[in-house]
Amino acid sequence: MRRRRAKAVVVGVNYYKSDNVKNLFGCVSDAYEVKTVLERDADGTKNFDVVLETAVDENSAIDRRKLKDLILDVFNEDNPEIALFYFSGHGYLEDSGGYLVTSDCEDGDQGLSMTEILGYATASKALNKIIILDCCHSGKMGSPGAETSVTICEGMTILTASTDKQYASEIDGSGLFTKLFVDALMGGAANILGNITPGSVYAHIDQSLGEFGQRPMFRTNVKTFISLREVNPSVSLSDLRRITELFPAREEHLLDPSYEPTSDNADKNNCEKFEIMQSYNRVGLVVPIDSDHMYYAAINSKSCKLTALGEHYWNLVKNDRI
Repeated sequence: MRRRRAKAVVVGVNYYKSDNVKNLFGCVSDAYEVKTVLERDADGTKNFDVVLETAVDENSAIDRRKLKDLILDVFNEDNPEIALFYFSGHGYLEDSGGYLVTSDCEDGDQGLSMTEILGYATASKALNKIIILDCCHSGKMGSPGAETSVTICEGMTILTASTDKQYASEIDGSGLFTKLFVDALMGGAANILGNITPGSVYAHIDQSLGEFGQRPMFRTNVKTFISLREVNPSVSLSDLRRITELFPAREEHLLDPSYEPTSDNADKNNCEKFEIMQSYNRVGLVVPIDSDHMYYAAINSKSCKLTALGEHYWNLVKNDRI
């Protein structure tokens, strides 16, 4: 069972008291979705300790001071492995920089400055500091500019819904970015071992949005990506580690009918190997040669071989990286 110190503050703001700032409708539900997916891995193992704060009316309004305290709380934690801040609500941009707009704001620049937030994260002792923003103009966070005196420090990752000049889209009452973010954490961005990293999350969102329209932004300064969540692996680790046994020098593996359990001369040992190689085939690690299917490769005494992805995982196992 995985045990680590990971803390997240998740904020969703629908309610704004001023007539100058339009109320929103999907930010609170987005925050609940993010909280739920971060709290536990797919097998039920505890993942993040999550503090959820939402503004739905005057009684639950989140003002600038409260948002600041929440951010300070998550980034002031003593040496956690991960400190993560997520915000869904209004964002604002002007010449002085970007702002997260809180419930008490009459104007956008009365909100909490992105530069200020970046400063709190930079000062954090957390090994991994992650900021995720689903709001308009969110790409201003950490972007170069005369008003930005804080650089992206080591261990920092920033993922935003849009560029600094763009609005953040909603679809079916939910933020498009957050929907894709949650889908990624549910498994859409998982590698073969079931690990989901900030980099794979960004790749999933980036590919889903295409080249036009809303563009997510990704800024990071890390030596190694941390796993944000784990789902069930496509291939068990024990089976994956046998890849160097089944393909000793990365050469082709010659099959024959004894590998196929339905054949008349099936061999138990070969069938067990073949089952593992078929699991490799299903996730793109192995392909049959001169056959449309692994079954026919065995029946017709053809071979199978590692793909480029298979060679990558072969090297990881060979070098004791997994």
